[in-house]
Amino acid sequence: MKEIFVQIKCQMGHTYDVAEAAIGLPQVVQAFSISGDFDLLLRCRLSADADIGHFVTGTIQRLDGVRDTFTIMTYSMFEKPVTG
Repeated sequence: MKEIFVQIKCQMGHTYDVAEAAIGLPQVVQAFSISGDFDLLLRCRLSADADIGHFVTGTIQRLDGVRDTFTIMTYSMFEKPVTG
């Protein structure tokens, strides 16, 4: 399993449309509205053999309202242990 984060710049007035379309994709686990240079941050889980570039350029960048993307690849995840 590969986990990546994709930041998205949206066309003016289309952020919520892009978020709804993205969260409908099976690979997108979460979509966050963010501040700064980008409008959305997607948390995506891909199969171990998935081509990240193909997923981003062929799926995410083709969503209506997407102007630009920036992909962050992850290597390891560190979590707080659940207590209680």
